[in-house]
Amino acid sequence: MDSKEIKERLRAEGFRPRKSLGQNFLSDPRTIERIVQAAEIGPEDLVLEIGPGAGFLTLELARRAGEVIAVEVDRRLIPLLEEVLAPYPGARVVAGDILKVDLPALLANRSAKVVANLPYYITTPVLFRLLEHRRLFPLMVLMVQKEVARRMTASPGSKEYGALTVNLALYTKVEYLFTVPAGLFWPRPEVDSAVVRLRVFSKPFYPVGDEGLFARVVQALFGQRRKTAANALSHGLGIAREEAEKVLLAAGVDPGRRGETLSVEEFARLGQILAERK
Repeated sequence: MDSKEIKERLRAEGFRPRKSLGQNFLSDPRTIERIVQAAEIGPEDLVLEIGPGAGFLTLELARRAGEVIAVEVDRRLIPLLEEVLAPYPGARVVAGDILKVDLPALLANRSAKVVANLPYYITTPVLFRLLEHRRLFPLMVLMVQKEVARRMTASPGSKEYGALTVNLALYTKVEYLFTVPAGLFWPRPEVDSAVVRLRVFSKPFYPVGDEGLFARVVQALFGQRRKTAANALSHGLGIAREEAEKVLLAAGVDPGRRGETLSVEEFARLGQILAERK
């Protein structure tokens, strides 16, 4: 089965994409080729595809990778995907929600490249889930809403800069590769998408001490953008303002600054100092 046959099958069965699942299918061969090339897929690779949809990208992954595991939440698409992957013994589809699947068990604790056209409505939760299991995923190539791609690669002080930016920068190198126009999808979404590549570090780029505490620090400083760093840290962590000021000064951060102006390195220093004071 090729891309043309997949389209014919969808039409013949009267398949209607569900907006509630964020289904926008990409079948453009040139864009699919660029995604596969960006993921540097070879016969030695195990690939985890999130949300294969009708299988347009899945087909190309199966042709090039040694093994593909495609996780799809819409059970209506499972029979079609199984047919698409039938000629490729190393590829299989798994019915499930990527936010609930036991990823280490699914992959048998093996390293895998992630390739995905992420539904807009679950992009951020999926990214944090992948970070949680980052030891399994040295490379990720993801198609996301263009606005999210800007958040992923934002600079301190910009309106797009936030908790997602900081967490990604601590654990990965994020590259904005190219924009994918809305007109290349069916059904057509309201906004353009973008493809990003994440190369995952073997350890955090900056030492942070306690990673759980670091995450709380980031959330505290972005949770109340209008507050000063001292007030936001005090409120978010439940510590006295005087203590928050001392920690910020020890990290070389003016307590009167806003959290969104701090660099990733400054966030890391804050986390490390707080971890040492526990």
